Parts: sequence; structure tokens; C-alpha cells
Amino acid sequence: MKTTKFSLILCFLVAGITGFPDKAMSKEQPSKEQPSVEFEFTVPREGKVETKQFDIKNTEQFKISQPFIESVNGKSLDKNPMGQVNSVSQFQDVQPTDWAFQALQSLVERYGCIAGYPNGTYRGNRTLTRYEFAAGLNACLERVNELIATAANNIVTRDDLATLQKLQQEFGAELATLRGRVDALESRAADIEANQFSTTTKLSGISIIGIQGRGENRADISPRDEIKDTDDPGTNVNVANFNQLYLTSQFNPRSFLVVGLLAGEGGTRPTLSNDLILGYEYDFGNDFDLSDLHFHQLLTKNLAMMVGTKGVDMVRAFRGPNRAESAANGPLSRFAQRNPILNLDFENGGIAFDWQFAKRASLQAIYSAKDIGNPGKRAGLFDGNTTAAAQLLLTPAKTFDVGLYYLNNYSPNGSLFTYAGDACLTALNCFAVPGRPLQTNAFGATVNWDISPGVTLGGWAGYTNSHIPGESGDVETTNYMVYLNFPDLLKKGNLGGIYVGQPPKIVSSNLPVGNNVPDLLDGGNGSEGGQPGTTTHIEAFYRWQLNDNMSVTPGVIHIIEPGHTPDSDSITIGILRTSFTF
Repeated sequence: MKTTKFSLILCFLVAGITGFPDKAMSKEQPSKEQPSVEFEFTVPREGKVETKQFDIKNTEQFKISQPFIESVNGKSLDKNPMGQVNSVSQFQDVQPTDWAFQALQSLVERYGCIAGYPNGTYRGNRTLTRYEFAAGLNACLERVNELIATAANNIVTRDDLATLQKLQQEFGAELATLRGRVDALESRAADIEANQFSTTTKLSGISIIGIQGRGENRADISPRDEIKDTDDPGTNVNVANFNQLYLTSQFNPRSFLVVGLLAGEGGTRPTLSNDLILGYEYDFGNDFDLSDLHFHQLLTKNLAMMVGTKGVDMVRAFRGPNRAESAANGPLSRFAQRNPILNLDFENGGIAFDWQFAKRASLQAIYSAKDIGNPGKRAGLFDGNTTAAAQLLLTPAKTFDVGLYYLNNYSPNGSLFTYAGDACLTALNCFAVPGRPLQTNAFGATVNWDISPGVTLGGWAGYTNSHIPGESGDVETTNYMVYLNFPDLLKKGNLGGIYVGQPPKIVSSNLPVGNNVPDLLDGGNGSEGGQPGTTTHIEAFYRWQLNDNMSVTPGVIHIIEPGHTPDSDSITIGILRTSFTF
């Protein structure tokens, strides 16, 4: 080294203009134009991702690739930052043709005072604050002082020293403030390290408190004879709660384990039909149950896997085009969350994959079983309630998503577990008196169109065709939903929604006599036929986001012809939901 003169200062200024890294602690700034394509490198933009934004605060279920996306958004638990580099060639995003290449090369190779990010990048286009500039300048000045102390007396001129002294004085206030902030951070970091829950595990959760009540009504129920003969037994106002905790243990940036616990009490039951179930309804006496136990692995840059014994289902494995889907922050009813045929394998165990095979296209696939731990008859991994399914998710335009899905399900008792509309297809109550087993093929599609930043139009349709193995005949159901979401309605972070649809309805059933539900409800012997009426579900809600962790959602649900019975009274439910996320 012969002299520093102004070369060091000039190099540093050039590097500072293009962006100076802050010791690999800064978050990647999400691009407003770049879609979520690759799990490792691309961060979805707020509220406008081209599939679905996987924000733990905005959904109660983990998707296969969610924490991989979070890890590139500054939340990785990687404890091995790149730190100091010895050659500018170590930066993956710096090329010899870059206009500041020589400045960076000088700072890195001659003075050794530039650090990179953990993934081997420099991010030269990132802006920096005056504090960051002062920190970088201070690091290079300290390096110069070291070189001066070990070199000959004539290494620098008096003018060079005067220039350096002037720069130190100019940024003296920032340097003093920076030292104070670093000392405070060191103290806080030491305190956190001494009292931390775990070095690898993050706790997150949701708590929901819902107050709901419905008006008095009468129904024409079994036998249906065009007479309103039964009072609704559940018209008192009540309070329900729903609580879910997640422990996410990230072992490295490419793998993590999720353990979920779920407890709740209260809801809409007792009811006279299957049309009133709420999204947060889990009435099991507030006893915590295991809801999730699955391991995630990023196999390649674009392929993720989920495998586990609990919580491996289509709700978690499939990316949903409707970004408002959430029992805590979205629609109020279970039916309005998603296409009911996607509930068929809820909380199963199995294996699932998520493959981003093109910039605007991805494929998800899953195989799951409900009673996976039971080796008995009609149970286990292959003989019980099993589901094999796949979804193709396309984003032909930045404002338009479409999901196409198919599933094959075997149900030992004749229930499709849709949690809405006609779910038991071979008996009046598939659990009190198990019905005949069913093999089901189901098809569905969901679309979502962002008409404008404040208006989203979407909907879905579903069709199932089921038959009793070895028997003639089949039973068909259909369902649909049309919705309007209003993001940031009246205030940023709020959400309004209007949903209108038909829950699953048996439109045709010609199974062997004794197994056709519509005729059993009419008091017959189970001969063939479809439902005589059509249930219409109308729902409106407004979510008021009080802060990042709390929201209040008033809403109303109106059910016309509940139970697909034309002579039953309509039902109106008023709801006030309060949600806490952490």
C-alpha cells in the first residue's frame, strides 16, 4: 500500500451511494412489481401477491412454503451470517460491468471494511440511512488507522489526515448516537439470550371470542310434510371462544417443524340444519387437542414438501386465491371460508407437495388419511377415510387468480365432512347410525379478481359424484359462492365483505333403496330423488382493524330455506367477533 489520499474516501462515497449493507440485519425491501415465484428469493408484495400472501398474522393455517418466504423477508433463524468478505467476487450480485465495481473492489480487497448478506449478496441498489453511512465510514476509518499504525511515517500526507479528520467531525454526532444504540442493542440482546424461550422455536397464536345469537324460527324437519312443526332450540345469545397455538421450530433456512394446539368452546349448536356453523366454531370443552404436527422441507428452489401425522390437509397444502380466507380475520361462517369440498380431509395426516413450475403457475398435491394412527378396520393409512387431491393455481394477470382442483375421497361412513349443507349422503346421521361407505370424485374451481385496489370480485363452484363401492347408482352434490371483498374500506387494514352462495346440495341421488337421504328426510324409504328446495346463504361483515394484533368484526348471516327445505323459516344470525393474533 502506497497512499490512501482520497481513494478510500471516494471509494466509500461511491459504495455508499449504491448501498451499504448493515451487517446483514436489514430486511429485504419487497418489490412492488415482483410476484411471489421462487420460495428462496422472491418476497410477495403486501396485499398484492399473485397467489396468496402467507402472513402468519393473517391466517390461522400454515401453508407448505410459508416460512420459507418469511425467511427471505428478514425472519430467518440462520445464525451464520456471511460477515466480512475477502474478495468482491464473493458477492453474487456484483458484476465487473457494474459502474461501482472498482470502488467496491478497492474497499473489499485493499481495505477489508465491507460486509455482505448471509446469502452472499451485496444489494447495491438498496438505499441507506445516514447512520448506516456513518457506521460504514467509521469501519473504514478504523481500518485506515490500523494501516497507519503499522506502516511507514510517510504513508499519508498532512492533507489526507486533515480530510479524514474533517469527515470524522462532520459525522461525529451520528457516530456518537450509533455507539449508544449499539450499546443498548447489545444489552437487550444479552437479556433476550438469557431469557429466551428457545433458540430455534417461535411461538405464535390466535384467540377468538365470538358473541352470536339468532332469531326465533320454525322448521319443517323429518318427516318433511310442508308443516313448520319444530322450534329452533338454539336461539339464545351465547359466547364462543377459539384458541390456537403454533410452535414453529426452524432447524435451518430450508426446513422446519410445526406443532399446533387447538382448544375451543361454544358455537351455534343445537341447530336444525347444517347451515349455521361458524368459521371459529370448535366446541370441545376448551380441552387442547393436537391440531398440527408436520415437517416442512424445501427440496429444491421451487419445490416444497410437507409430511406429518396431523394437519396435513388441503386447507394447509393448497394455496387459496381468496386472500380474505381466515376464521380470525375473514368471513364469519365456515361455508364462506373456502369451497366446502376442500374440507374433506381436514386435520388428516399424510404428505403434500407444492411446486412452482412456472412464473405464474404452481401445482399442489396431497395424499392424506383421517384415522392414521388406528390399525383397525376402516382406518389406518390406506383403509380408512383417505383423500388424494391436486390443485393447479394460475395467475394469468397480476390481478387475477384461478385455482382448479380435483380430489378422490373414500369415506367409510358416508360423510364428506364438508361442514356445510348436505354432508351425510347415505344416512340421516352418519355418526349416530353410520351410513354406507362412499367413493367420491370431486371437482372445483375458485377465481379471484382484483377489480381495483379497493374492490375484489371472486367465487367458487364445486361438484361431487359419489357411489357405494360395488353397488349401482350414485349421488351428486353442487355448491357455489360469489363474493365481494373491500380491502382497506374506510381505513387502511380494514376489510368489508359480502358473500352469497348455495351450500352443498344433493341434486340427484339414485343409490340403492334405503340410502337416498332426500327421501329419508321426507319420511320415505330412501328412494331416489334430490332435495326439494335450495338453501341460499347471504353474509355481510366489516372487520375493523384496531392494531396489528387485534380486530373487531360485526356481521350478519341470513339463511333462506335452511336444510334445502322450502317450508322452513329463514334464519338470521347476528355476530360480533373479536380476534387477537400474536
